[in-house]
Amino acid sequence: MIHGNLSGLKASQIKALERIYRRRVPAEQVITSELARFLSERSFEMRRQVGVIIDRLGEVKHVIIGDDREIVIPDLSGYGLGRSGLRGLRCIHTHLKGEPLSQYDLTDLALLRLDLMAAVGVGEGGLPDRVHYAHILPTNPEGKSVEVLSAPSVYDLDLDMAGFVRSLEAELERKMGETVDLSDTREKAILISVSHASRGEVEDSLDELAELARTANVVVLDRVVQRPRKINPRFLMGEGKIKEVVIRALQQGATLLIFDQDLTPAQARAISAITEVKVVDRSQLILDIFARRAHTLDGKVQVELAQLKYILPRLSGKGTALSRLMGGIGGRGPGETKLEIDRRRIRDRISRLEKQLQSLARGRRQRRQRRIRAEVPIVSIVGYTNAGKSTLLNALTQSDVLTEDLLFATLDTATRRLRFPQEREVIITDTVGFIRHLPKSLLGAFKSTLEELEDADLLLQVVDLSNPRFEEQIGAVERILEDLDLGRIPRLLVFNKTDLVPAEEVAPLCRRFQAVPISARERPTFVTLLAELEHRFWPGQGEGP
Repeated sequence: MIHGNLSGLKASQIKALERIYRRRVPAEQVITSELARFLSERSFEMRRQVGVIIDRLGEVKHVIIGDDREIVIPDLSGYGLGRSGLRGLRCIHTHLKGEPLSQYDLTDLALLRLDLMAAVGVGEGGLPDRVHYAHILPTNPEGKSVEVLSAPSVYDLDLDMAGFVRSLEAELERKMGETVDLSDTREKAILISVSHASRGEVEDSLDELAELARTANVVVLDRVVQRPRKINPRFLMGEGKIKEVVIRALQQGATLLIFDQDLTPAQARAISAITEVKVVDRSQLILDIFARRAHTLDGKVQVELAQLKYILPRLSGKGTALSRLMGGIGGRGPGETKLEIDRRRIRDRISRLEKQLQSLARGRRQRRQRRIRAEVPIVSIVGYTNAGKSTLLNALTQSDVLTEDLLFATLDTATRRLRFPQEREVIITDTVGFIRHLPKSLLGAFKSTLEELEDADLLLQVVDLSNPRFEEQIGAVERILEDLDLGRIPRLLVFNKTDLVPAEEVAPLCRRFQAVPISARERPTFVTLLAELEHRFWPGQGEGP
């Protein structure tokens, strides 16, 4: 089969091109001089570029006809990638004016992960002229991604193709081994940000994305940042930047691209297709973390609901190939497609989960009503993820809620009693941590859990004072509380991890923000916090014996 535009060609020309499939190229040669001459003569005769795709055994896999400026390479996704990331194919095509490799040629080399891209110039009378060729480079100090070379003619092209490919693959794998443990089976990711935000905001957001990746047990290899004048609606980033990303992924052995921005379903599919690397966005990464961390029935239901709402618009089918064909008299062709069936099943599952959540919510409401009737003050701990909320709950109530130095270590609401002197007590609840750009599907799903906050008499907003971005985190939490219509509930700002901040800085910051300083790992620092709680709930009654 000949690929490309065959209109205007004679039957004899098409048959001559089809005979190329019978040719074999020795493994040690890029292309034989006979085949190069045949291609250049056909190209001269038709005034079109002619190309071939050859595998490492020397078999011609595709013959391509282009126009006078370029060829269009057919889909090569059926050819797998080796350990080095190369596809095991090379492309040789003609250039009618003997021009060097174009930017399109180099982009195809990178995106298709070819062993080699070569262009044979068409000289006088259709004889082959100068040869330009290029290959991907392993990681190097100069930062070059592609090596472009040339030879005066095909007869002077002194390159042992088999030996060259072996050496290139070995070097690619060696360089990968220098940056990452190849025996490590965890996903290896490149973080990508495409945004008009300031450099500082982008770096802060990528730092947080790296922490999310660490929490999801993903190894972060590299970061790519682009701040384009205009966002590409199809790929989000420019095609030149995609080429750079593909080469970095190949050089470093990346298996995953994590975007800091939410991708539309079409963008995710397009980027995954062109890079042939798994693609996830920030929301999907957070959903994955939540799925790992949910342990209670309530948490599992909420996470599944959020996942289904995220997946539903991203389902894609394969045309009528998966249709249920209607038969019998009056049959009208394709009936309900597999895609439509999947969507209906997901909607049904969402409906069942929402009813289950409502049932669970009724149980929570009954428990909350009992607490309210007992007239026991309720304190809810809120704050940015990994601010130390669960550690504080454990220290105050001598309990054992799971704590880890990871984002979203705690997803399920925990409720404990905190006793004060004179037989007084408060109920303290710990909720899921907040984060900037929290996916709407998650916020909606966890709304039922966050209903616990509605009955709180006081919100204890815990802040990691040691984090250089603590002010932005305070703002992010306050915005989410406003979105949940919880801004009316009194709040007490608590600066945690003061032991990690220079002592002379703590007091001025607490005065500025009207906050109480503590270190959740040091119980003696709780004196001021406990005194403030007593004063708020039992004013004028003394501090007890």
